[in-house]
Amino acid sequence: SLGVCNGCQLMVELGLVNPELPGSSKMLHNKSHKFESGFVGVTVQTNRSVMLGSLSGNKLGVWVAHGEGRFQLPCAEDKYNIVLKYSYDGYPANPNGSDYCTAGICSPDGRHLAMMPHPERAFLPWQCGTYPADRLGDDITPWMEAFVNARKWCEAKIKE
Repeated sequence: SLGVCNGCQLMVELGLVNPELPGSSKMLHNKSHKFESGFVGVTVQTNRSVMLGSLSGNKLGVWVAHGEGRFQLPCAEDKYNIVLKYSYDGYPANPNGSDYCTAGICSPDGRHLAMMPHPERAFLPWQCGTYPADRLGDDITPWMEAFVNARKWCEAKIKE
Protein backbone atom coordinates (compact mmCIF):
# COMPACT_ATOMS: atom_id res chain seq x y z
CA SER A 1 0.00 0.00 0.00
CA LEU A 2 1.03 3.58 -0.58
CA GLY A 3 0.04 6.54 1.56
CA VAL A 4 1.07 9.95 0.23
CA CYS A 5 0.55 13.12 2.30
CA ASN A 6 -2.84 12.64 4.02
CA GLY A 7 -2.53 8.92 3.29
CA CYS A 8 0.84 8.95 5.06
CA GLN A 9 -0.73 10.63 8.07
CA LEU A 10 -3.44 7.96 8.17
CA MET A 11 -1.00 5.05 7.83
CA VAL A 12 1.15 6.40 10.66
CA GLU A 13 -1.93 6.99 12.84
CA LEU A 14 -3.14 3.42 12.20
CA GLY A 15 0.29 1.98 13.02
CA LEU A 16 0.71 0.28 9.63
CA VAL A 17 4.34 1.27 9.18
CA ASN A 18 5.67 0.50 12.64
CA PRO A 19 3.32 -2.13 14.13
CA GLU A 20 6.10 -3.37 16.41
CA LEU A 21 6.36 0.11 17.99
CA PRO A 22 2.75 1.00 18.84
CA GLY A 23 2.24 4.71 19.41
CA SER A 24 5.86 5.55 18.69
CA SER A 25 5.29 7.47 15.46
CA LYS A 26 3.19 10.60 15.12
CA MET A 27 2.57 13.23 12.50
CA LEU A 28 2.64 16.80 13.83
CA HIS A 29 2.22 20.34 12.50
CA ASN A 30 5.23 21.69 10.63
CA LYS A 31 7.72 23.48 12.88
CA SER A 32 7.13 26.63 10.81
CA HIS A 33 3.45 26.53 11.85
CA LYS A 34 2.65 27.17 8.18
CA PHE A 35 1.44 25.21 5.22
CA GLU A 36 4.59 24.37 3.24
CA SER A 37 4.59 23.87 -0.51
CA GLY A 38 7.69 23.55 -2.66
CA PHE A 39 10.06 21.43 -4.67
CA VAL A 40 12.65 19.77 -2.39
CA GLY A 41 15.50 17.29 -2.67
CA VAL A 42 15.19 13.84 -1.12
CA THR A 43 17.60 10.93 -0.82
CA VAL A 44 16.33 7.36 -1.10
CA GLN A 45 17.94 5.32 1.67
CA THR A 46 18.94 1.67 1.39
CA ASN A 47 15.61 -0.04 2.02
CA ARG A 48 13.30 -3.02 1.55
CA SER A 49 10.33 -1.07 0.23
CA VAL A 50 8.48 -2.78 -2.61
CA MET A 51 8.22 0.55 -4.37
CA LEU A 52 11.48 2.33 -3.53
CA GLY A 53 13.98 -0.51 -3.00
CA SER A 54 15.42 -0.28 -6.51
CA LEU A 55 15.87 3.49 -6.16
CA SER A 56 18.19 3.22 -3.13
CA GLY A 57 20.97 5.79 -3.28
CA ASN A 58 19.17 8.16 -5.66
CA LYS A 59 18.82 11.87 -4.94
CA LEU A 60 15.60 13.13 -6.48
CA GLY A 61 13.48 16.24 -6.58
CA VAL A 62 9.85 16.06 -5.48
CA TRP A 63 6.96 18.31 -4.50
CA VAL A 64 5.69 18.72 -0.95
CA ALA A 65 2.45 20.40 0.10
CA HIS A 66 1.35 20.00 3.70
CA GLY A 67 0.71 21.66 7.04
CA GLU A 68 1.04 18.57 9.22
CA GLY A 69 3.98 16.71 7.74
CA ARG A 70 6.45 16.47 10.60
CA PHE A 71 7.39 12.93 11.60
CA GLN A 72 7.86 12.66 15.36
CA LEU A 73 9.96 9.54 15.93
CA PRO A 74 10.92 9.28 19.62
CA CYS A 75 12.85 6.00 19.38
CA ALA A 76 16.37 5.59 18.02
CA GLU A 77 16.62 6.08 14.25
CA ASP A 78 17.50 2.43 13.62
CA LYS A 79 14.12 1.36 15.07
CA TYR A 80 12.35 2.84 12.06
CA ASN A 81 12.42 1.81 8.42
CA ILE A 82 13.21 5.26 7.05
CA VAL A 83 13.29 4.93 3.28
CA LEU A 84 13.25 8.58 2.23
CA LYS A 85 15.01 11.57 3.80
CA TYR A 86 15.07 15.24 2.97
CA SER A 87 18.55 15.77 1.57
CA TYR A 88 19.33 18.66 3.92
CA ASP A 89 18.41 19.06 7.57
CA GLY A 90 17.70 22.79 7.76
CA TYR A 91 14.59 24.70 6.82
CA PRO A 92 13.30 25.03 4.10
CA ALA A 93 15.01 21.92 2.67
CA ASN A 94 13.45 19.88 5.50
CA PRO A 95 10.14 21.75 5.19
CA ASN A 96 8.50 20.37 8.29
CA GLY A 97 11.36 19.74 10.73
CA SER A 98 10.91 15.95 10.77
CA ASP A 99 13.06 13.88 13.10
CA TYR A 100 16.00 12.30 11.26
CA CYS A 101 15.01 14.36 8.15
CA THR A 102 12.35 11.71 7.53
CA ALA A 103 10.24 12.13 4.41
CA GLY A 104 9.01 8.51 4.19
CA ILE A 105 8.95 5.27 6.15
CA CYS A 106 7.84 1.74 5.39
CA SER A 107 6.73 -1.35 7.24
CA PRO A 108 9.41 -3.92 8.15
CA ASP A 109 8.33 -6.19 5.27
CA GLY A 110 8.40 -3.30 2.78
CA ARG A 111 4.75 -3.67 1.74
CA HIS A 112 3.41 -0.45 3.28
CA LEU A 113 5.00 2.86 2.30
CA ALA A 114 4.05 6.16 3.92
CA MET A 115 5.59 9.35 2.55
CA MET A 116 4.82 13.06 2.74
CA PRO A 117 6.27 14.12 -0.66
CA HIS A 118 4.15 13.68 -3.80
CA PRO A 119 5.94 11.46 -6.39
CA GLU A 120 2.77 11.42 -8.49
CA ARG A 121 3.33 15.15 -9.08
CA ALA A 122 6.88 14.64 -10.39
CA PHE A 123 6.89 11.63 -12.71
CA LEU A 124 7.29 13.70 -15.88
CA PRO A 125 10.33 15.98 -16.30
CA TRP A 126 8.21 19.05 -17.07
CA GLN A 127 6.41 18.63 -13.72
CA CYS A 128 9.65 19.16 -11.79
CA GLY A 129 10.78 22.49 -10.37
CA THR A 130 14.31 21.65 -11.51
CA TYR A 131 15.63 18.77 -13.59
CA PRO A 132 19.18 17.90 -14.69
CA ALA A 133 19.99 19.63 -17.99
CA ASP A 134 21.62 16.47 -19.34
CA ARG A 135 18.38 14.51 -18.67
CA LEU A 136 15.84 16.87 -20.25
CA GLY A 137 15.21 14.32 -23.01
CA ASP A 138 13.81 11.81 -20.50
CA ASP A 139 10.22 10.76 -21.13
CA ILE A 140 9.68 10.03 -17.43
CA THR A 141 11.55 10.69 -14.18
CA PRO A 142 12.92 7.97 -11.89
CA TRP A 143 9.78 8.30 -9.72
CA MET A 144 7.86 6.25 -12.29
CA GLU A 145 10.04 3.27 -11.35
CA ALA A 146 8.35 3.16 -7.95
CA PHE A 147 4.95 2.63 -9.57
CA VAL A 148 6.34 0.08 -12.02
CA ASN A 149 7.87 -1.79 -9.07
CA ALA A 150 4.47 -1.88 -7.35
CA ARG A 151 2.81 -3.25 -10.48
CA LYS A 152 5.48 -5.94 -10.88
CA TRP A 153 5.15 -6.94 -7.22
CA CYS A 154 1.36 -7.29 -7.59
CA GLU A 155 1.73 -9.33 -10.78
CA ALA A 156 4.19 -11.67 -9.05
CA LYS A 157 1.84 -12.11 -6.07
CA ILE A 158 -1.08 -12.98 -8.36
CA LYS A 159 1.01 -15.80 -9.89
CA GLU A 160 1.86 -17.29 -6.48
